[in-house]
Amino acid sequence: MQAKFSVQIDSFRKVSQIQGAWSDQDYRDLLSIMDFEDDVDKMDAAELREMCLMSLNDLGPADAAKAVLVHLFPELEKGKIDQVSHDMVDDRSWEEYPDCMLHERFFNAYGLLREAFNGTFARPTGVELKMTVTAEHVEDMTIFDESLHSSIVRLLANGQGDDALINRLYEDQIKGPQFPEAPGLVWQLKQVMDEGLARQFSLVSSYFWMESFEQVESFDAVSHADEEG
Repeated sequence: MQAKFSVQIDSFRKVSQIQGAWSDQDYRDLLSIMDFEDDVDKMDAAELREMCLMSLNDLGPADAAKAVLVHLFPELEKGKIDQVSHDMVDDRSWEEYPDCMLHERFFNAYGLLREAFNGTFARPTGVELKMTVTAEHVEDMTIFDESLHSSIVRLLANGQGDDALINRLYEDQIKGPQFPEAPGLVWQLKQVMDEGLARQFSLVSSYFWMESFEQVESFDAVSHADEEG
C-alpha cells in the first residue's frame, strides 16, 4: 500500500568528492598496484596521498585509470577494465556505466583521477541532500524501517515528473514490489532525526538523478517498502 508524505528539502549541495571515500589503506593498495617501491608504512596520511597522486600522474591518464579501476573493481574482468580505462577521459562512467551499483565507485575514481591530472577527466557531480519527511500517520513511517533505500528512492522519484530519467528507467521497480537497484541510485543514506511523524534523512547521490531538487523546496509524494521474499 502506498503511504503519503510531505517532503521538505532542507539543504542541497553539489559535490565533486565524497568525504572519506579514500582511506590511507586505499592509497597504500594503489601504490602497490603501481609497483611503488618505497616503504609506504612509514608515510603519514598527507604524504601517502601526495605520493599516490604523483604516481598516478606519472602513468598517464589511461594507465592511471586502469590502476584505480583494478583497485576499486575486483569483480571486473581484465579486458573490461582495459576497455573502460581507455574510455574514462571522454565518458562519464559515474552516470553512464550500465550497472548503477558501480556508480559510486566510479564517482570516487573520477574524483581522485581529476585531482591527479589537474582536470583532464570530467568533473564528477554529486549531491549532498538533507530532507525532512512528514507523514499523517506514524505507522506510515515503518516503510523506512523495513527497506530504507528503496522507500527513499521511490519517494524521491515520485517527487519528480513522470518524464524524469529515474522514472523512465526504473518505472517497474518504483511501482513494483522490489527495488534492488536503489543503493546504486542513492549511494549513502542515513536517518539523522526521528520525531514520530517527522524524520530527517541525509543522503549522497548523483546530480544525474537529483538535479530537479536544486530548485524545489518541498513536495508531496507517495512511497512503499519492498515486499518480503
